Amino acid sequence: MHWLSQRLSALPNYFLLAWGWQRWLLCIACGALSALALPPYNLPIVLLVTFPCLVWLLDGALETVPGGSLRRFRTGFGLGWLFGFGYFLASLWWIGAAFLVEAERFAWLMPFAVLAMPIGLALFTGIGTALSALFWSDRFRRILLLAACLTLADWLRGHVLTGFPWNAFGYGFSGSLTLSQTASVIGIYGLTFLIVAIFSAPAVLADTKPLRQRMSVVGLAATMLFVMAGYGTYRLQTIETKASDLDVRVVQPSIDQQDKWQPEFRDLIFRTFLDMTAAPLGGDARVGQERVVIWPESAVPFLLTQEPGAMFRIAQVLTDNTELVLGAVRAEAGPRGTEYFNSVYVVDGDGAVKGIYDKVRLVPFGEFVPFRSFLESLGITNLAGLPGGFSPGYQRRPLSVSQGSRFLPLICYEAIFPGSVSGAEDGPDFLLNVTNDAWFGHTPGPYQHFAQARFRAIETGLPMIRAANTGISAIVDGKGEVIRKLDIFEKGVIDGQLPQRLGKTLYGVFGDLPVLIISIALVVFAGISQYNRDSRID
Repeated sequence: MHWLSQRLSALPNYFLLAWGWQRWLLCIACGALSALALPPYNLPIVLLVTFPCLVWLLDGALETVPGGSLRRFRTGFGLGWLFGFGYFLASLWWIGAAFLVEAERFAWLMPFAVLAMPIGLALFTGIGTALSALFWSDRFRRILLLAACLTLADWLRGHVLTGFPWNAFGYGFSGSLTLSQTASVIGIYGLTFLIVAIFSAPAVLADTKPLRQRMSVVGLAATMLFVMAGYGTYRLQTIETKASDLDVRVVQPSIDQQDKWQPEFRDLIFRTFLDMTAAPLGGDARVGQERVVIWPESAVPFLLTQEPGAMFRIAQVLTDNTELVLGAVRAEAGPRGTEYFNSVYVVDGDGAVKGIYDKVRLVPFGEFVPFRSFLESLGITNLAGLPGGFSPGYQRRPLSVSQGSRFLPLICYEAIFPGSVSGAEDGPDFLLNVTNDAWFGHTPGPYQHFAQARFRAIETGLPMIRAANTGISAIVDGKGEVIRKLDIFEKGVIDGQLPQRLGKTLYGVFGDLPVLIISIALVVFAGISQYNRDSRID
């Protein structure tokens, strides 16, 4: 026991005194280990080690650097970038699988993509730690400062250019539905603040302040965790999820991406969807009830309204009280030739199109190529294989189905953007996420995508129906509880009732504004405190 105590007491010194390449490797390792908090591993306990170690690395590196200097900024940025690089490399390596679907065309790009994305995303983590380094001190408030700066960095990452908020630090709570309920109050960026603050708190145990003060900081962090657990338990147990009058059938055909667009499989794929749509009812399905059948993103391997007989064949498997919502590629004549859209169609029982939504947020390099002329000259084209890629839709808007129920379509990774869904009373009745994660096979990607989509339900109190080609498809209520689901590469249908919306949440009303105000205020306070401290020294 004494040996273990000595080892634990020596751990902070190992990071505080690390130097040169050892410090760099430790930063990368801490970031990479932090990825274990994300799905499918869901081990947030590792953050009790990695975040304190990041604090100690910053402590050791900044101790001898003059306050307010450019050198502090560079030092903080470097350590944060290395931590972020390790985190994103370990949590996003699976994007390389998409480049192997058509390996003869894209395999050469895989190593560049796997490294380029972590390199770019880590810039935001570096900016966050650089900002905190400017006002770093040996006091307890540096924990809140780091939490505020990384929260602002995560928010910026979700908004700069097209935005890419995938794997914000707050998703470390994904494995606990109870703790995740706090997202209904402060959203995913608020969870980023809490997860950094709570799990970084043990770093103060290595400080030289009185033990009572150090323990009070750790105790405050533990109390915050208990408050989150208490709120989550209360919300899960006291808010009742009621079923609506609308039944749903979610179709998960589990079609291999390599077969998806092969001409010889066109009719087979279409018949698979038709047969699964017409299959006998199961689960909680009610005979004669209004029903919506949902197919995933780009379900049919052709242009839906331009395929002879396609709408007629769809109408044959739909009944008078059944409608179909499906993802499909849409073509439209534009000023520069034919434009293609990644769309969602609503089709009634007669085979008539009732509504169309075109995807607004497109995946860079997957659906369009930034700086297209230059990059295509280097042989870099979009993975979708369309000439010129997809065009973005005009705006996000709800569509209507049976009995006037309104849903907000979220195509593929549109579901990862928080704050894009209003929880107001006149908003949609449910969220619909159609996606095709077959590109990423049996990797962490589909699990991470599903977990992030569930948070949109928790944040807004709106139920979510999710149809994924190869999974994970599910019916999720407004608390994020999974009512029914199909796992990865499981072929089948989900029959169930659409849950009712839970009503407005605090996050649905105020969005990210409170968390941003608090984070900015903490940074400003740290700056003023640093200025006052430097003035006294002078």
